[in-house]
Amino acid sequence: MIEALQFDFMRNALLAGVFVSIACGVIGTFVVIKRIVFISGGIAHAAYGGIGLGYYFRYSVLPALLTEAAWTRLDPRPGAYPMIGAILFSLISAVAMGLVQRRTRQRADTVIGVMWAIGMAIGIIFVDLTAGYKVDLMSYLFGSILAVQPSELFFILGLDVVIILLVVLFYKELLAISFDETFATVENVPVDVIYIVLLCMIALTVVMMMRVVGLIMVIALLTMPAAISGQFVRGMRRMMILASILGILFTTVGLWLSYAWNLTSGATIILVSGVAFLLSLAVKPLVGRWRAR
Repeated sequence: MIEALQFDFMRNALLAGVFVSIACGVIGTFVVIKRIVFISGGIAHAAYGGIGLGYYFRYSVLPALLTEAAWTRLDPRPGAYPMIGAILFSLISAVAMGLVQRRTRQRADTVIGVMWAIGMAIGIIFVDLTAGYKVDLMSYLFGSILAVQPSELFFILGLDVVIILLVVLFYKELLAISFDETFATVENVPVDVIYIVLLCMIALTVVMMMRVVGLIMVIALLTMPAAISGQFVRGMRRMMILASILGILFTTVGLWLSYAWNLTSGATIILVSGVAFLLSLAVKPLVGRWRAR
């Protein structure tokens, strides 16, 4: 791994993995405790609609509205538009799914699954409608951590700061709704509002993770470190810290294996996380016996 760090792209990838792992450890703990893995997956896949909308706006709408001189002077960055579109779409999807889950009489899993599919379909349609060169969007589905640019690192770090500040600000309320919503309601906690805030933080984390493991494998990295830590520690803060450390370990080991064996980095990171989760299931009974003795 030391040899690989001589390359700028590997250093950027390692930093991206660290930043994303911190957010995954914090938000993934709430996802696991609250048991909202499915709605998290719905938000992740619905974000694909924003990616397609971002490319359509950049390659079809803006060139039609601006003169060639103005277009050249603005020097737009192509990668920024799908990220902005993904943020908007994922936040809108998070709010919509949260309201559906809370207030609709329809089965929540059915409605969320429909919104999941519609988001993916919208993204594909907008890509088809985009004029000119059709970019390869597979990197957003399966990740491209080795292609992370320094500007994207600042973007990811900014989202990290926003997520951590929101968790610190609403920690007691998030703790209350995670374990006992009835008690939180009795204590006059705005349960619905805090729940929507939690889903919005999940949406921001999903956007961060697109570049690391892709939208399809977001759920795995969001939940497995937190699920492992929940087997061995008690307390929300301890779970968050251990999950973040595990996430950093998994991304680092996955990057090293992908570099050494020329494998796809996102899939390798998820495979490392999955193997660790299965090992934790085997080790947990042994740890329980040791503690009993």
